[in-house]
Amino acid sequence: MKIWLSLACGLVLSAHAADVPPQVPPARTPHEVGLTDVRSLVPDISEDIHYAGSDNFTGAPVDGYRSAKCFLRTAAAEALARVEMHLRREGLRLRIWDCYRPARAVAAFVRWAGDTVDTRTKPAHYPNLGKDKLLGEYIAPVSGHSRGATVDLTLMRCDGKRCTPLGMGTDFDFFDPRAHTDYPGISAAQRANRQRLVRAMAAEGFVNYPQEWWHYSLPSAASADTIYDVPVE
Repeated sequence: MKIWLSLACGLVLSAHAADVPPQVPPARTPHEVGLTDVRSLVPDISEDIHYAGSDNFTGAPVDGYRSAKCFLRTAAAEALARVEMHLRREGLRLRIWDCYRPARAVAAFVRWAGDTVDTRTKPAHYPNLGKDKLLGEYIAPVSGHSRGATVDLTLMRCDGKRCTPLGMGTDFDFFDPRAHTDYPGISAAQRANRQRLVRAMAAEGFVNYPQEWWHYSLPSAASADTIYDVPVE
């Protein structure tokens, strides 16, 4: 049976990885594989790590997320910190939804997608699709997040200590063409907000995945043939 692979939902399988399974270093902690806690660089960066709780497309905390933290390869963490600092000068800030993702979490996504009976999150995350369409089309067995240089995030406008997320046209992890970065059917303001995020991230080398407006990777900071499975803790 042929499996169609997609980058959607940040689950990326490269052509190289399709032929050669990625390496998984035998390590137990993020530090052992060179992952840096972003808050060690920006202590007050806004984090809302959805997979550590139940507010995500699976409807439950995801295996591998023992803490609601953002870890990235050090170069990616430093680049993200620079994006945050530049945005603050404009009265904007980032809100982070996901960073490094353990391989065991990706396996949990695949198991969830295969359980077509559980459709509790359909209205919020895939209202226009049957759940049987997600596996392969939207959820694949290897994620770019597991390489440690991919982040899911949005922009906020801040007035003093009060910050409000900007309108982007969809919520995080919305499995639908409306989530495509250049989708034409959203408002002019929402399109402008998406492009503002693209420009801010691109200034530090991050590349947007065009099927998901929230998904960015720093290719220079990760190895294409290595993923990690240490828990987020």
